[in-house]
Amino acid sequence: MIRLIRNGCVYSGGNLRRAAAEERQNRNRTMAYKILTAHNTSDSDEKLKIRFDEIASHDITYVGIIQTAKASGLKKFPLPYTLTNCHNSLCAVGGTINEDDHVFGLSAARKYGGAFVPPHIAVIHQYMREKRAFCGGMILGSDSHTRYGALGTLAVGEGGPELVKQLLQKTYDLDMPEVVAVQLKGKPKKGVGPHDVAIALVKAVFADGFVKNKVLEFVGSGIGRLSMDFRNGIDVMTTETTCLSSIWETDGKVRDYYALHGREEAYRELHPEEGAYYDGGVVIDLSKVEPMIALPFHPSNAYTIREFKENAYEILKKVEEEGNKLLNGKGEFHLTDKIRDGKIYVDQGVIAGCAGGMYENIAEAEEILKGTALGNGEFSLNIYPSSQPVYKGLTDNGYIGKLMEMGAVVKTAFCGPCFGAGDVPANNGLSIRHTTRNFESREGSKPSGGQLAAVALMDARSIAATAKNGGILTAATEIDYDAKIKKYHYSDAIYQARVYDGISSPHENEELKYGPNIADWPKMPALKENLLLRVASVLTDPVTTTDELIPSGETSSYRSNPMKLAEFALSRKDPGYVARAKAIKAEAFPVAEGIREEDTTYGSVVCAIRPGDGSAREQAASCQRVLGGAANFAVSYATKRYRSNVINWGMIPFLVEKNDFKVGELIFIPDVRAKLLAGETKFPAKVLGENAQEITLTVSPLTDDEKKIIAAGCLINFYAEHQ
Repeated sequence: MIRLIRNGCVYSGGNLRRAAAEERQNRNRTMAYKILTAHNTSDSDEKLKIRFDEIASHDITYVGIIQTAKASGLKKFPLPYTLTNCHNSLCAVGGTINEDDHVFGLSAARKYGGAFVPPHIAVIHQYMREKRAFCGGMILGSDSHTRYGALGTLAVGEGGPELVKQLLQKTYDLDMPEVVAVQLKGKPKKGVGPHDVAIALVKAVFADGFVKNKVLEFVGSGIGRLSMDFRNGIDVMTTETTCLSSIWETDGKVRDYYALHGREEAYRELHPEEGAYYDGGVVIDLSKVEPMIALPFHPSNAYTIREFKENAYEILKKVEEEGNKLLNGKGEFHLTDKIRDGKIYVDQGVIAGCAGGMYENIAEAEEILKGTALGNGEFSLNIYPSSQPVYKGLTDNGYIGKLMEMGAVVKTAFCGPCFGAGDVPANNGLSIRHTTRNFESREGSKPSGGQLAAVALMDARSIAATAKNGGILTAATEIDYDAKIKKYHYSDAIYQARVYDGISSPHENEELKYGPNIADWPKMPALKENLLLRVASVLTDPVTTTDELIPSGETSSYRSNPMKLAEFALSRKDPGYVARAKAIKAEAFPVAEGIREEDTTYGSVVCAIRPGDGSAREQAASCQRVLGGAANFAVSYATKRYRSNVINWGMIPFLVEKNDFKVGELIFIPDVRAKLLAGETKFPAKVLGENAQEITLTVSPLTDDEKKIIAAGCLINFYAEHQ
């Protein structure tokens, strides 16, 4: 089904082959290389300084971005900036604060010259596909699933501070990334959808970081056999591989997609040159892909539905064990009881968001269900079209009405089921979802309160097959149905009627509209000559997600008030962290021989093995910072975007050989400021106290600006110093 090529390879004659040493010089023949260098403002093709064509944010991130940019001197948006409202659309938590942020967003779009997409109109990535993506372009989004590669746009998801840099006409700095070819061949069988291909890809490459921080370049004859919804559905899930971005070959179907949306001028043919060199390869035979299921608590915990059903008890038992570790004795998590009479029973199905809510997924789900009454038992099916135009297209072609008559609940465009703000299952419930993630508690449960539910990722087709079978887990390939669907007709009138498009038309004299929860950032201290750290938390999981660092779901309603949001930091992983961090921040400077308060920064540190997988939300780092955090210790960082967030909020991203620290320990790093600014990568340090020892911390190379940002105390301070 999937074969990995772990060394250099060349794309030649429509296939990948092993590369000879001298062929590495042909890396400039890839699509990714050409797009990156076209957007590079430095004089080096190795050290890139990227200016993006456009940026985009949703309502968990845009307030903080605009507040930061405003504090750093923003006068108007210098490039197209789209603000969408698809995460905190349900104004039901925290009183008026969600809608207050929406009002702020519209006022910012008017004042600075941007676009504003109101709640329920479209999820961020569907809107950007329909209205803003273009071939050969680059888009930066403050959401990790910013991926428009199938439309010829190299898009990157990052934390908010990186968007601030673009707003202040600075650059996105990185080394030229490695590029991995993903060759698609064959044609998917009926019943196999984009999520099946995507989950199989994530399973194949995630565990050993095969494509971490690299660009995936999709090539091959199989692309032409896929519809645009199918391609977009695979593409958006590349985020779960931990790659940096993606780009696909384009063809007549891409041109037709742009023409359908009234933007044929956005099309350009993109292909790698013959003999293009890649740093690795992935070969996917689409004809051999089977319906997949990704079990809790990660999209890479994946099996074919066939092998899962054959080994259900053993597999679910392992998930149970992981879940009970999360509960830590505060409840009991069980899934093996979903197996009854040799069948696996599911409680809920959800088809939603940027991955599941596209036209073809929902239309084909209706074709599979075809008049089946879903019944009034425990199983429920909830569907969220990804935009109002998609909703209208499904309605015009009769799909929505039929789904409703069968018992499906159809809702408006919303990302809630992806991050725990909608359709939270019952305790010990099992939900199958065509959404992007199934991290622990991502669906909205609270292990600290004795609650835990399970989400398994599946394609919309197999979700529909399961619904047709009364909630018994069923692969779509087991169902006989007509896979032909009616042609989609797009209506731009919806956007024209409701979206504010003020791009390049600022009203600079207008005022921003603030609600009572929108607060400025507290002052961050600059880094002194030395650094004294007290360990506030030690996380021992192999991977720590951003959801564990700062929970998603209802807590995100407080995203515009840094101190209120910080109260939830690590609450699902280390409930004592906030109190310890506050105590360290309030503590008198520790007495230690030869260490002086006047030239030493004292702060807290979070220690982990591999933090930062998942969301791009900068709050995973900023919450630590406002609580007095001065550094992170990690064996490695799961993603570039989390490491960037740590840096941009003025914390040093130290690397350690092993995570064997203890809560409360003191670590002293002398001459840290001078060494940092000099570009040194090794920092001798001392663990003080009973277990006194000398250790060496390291820092992967930093750009000149990154060094100065940390020394200044954060990005806001850095820009204040350089106005």
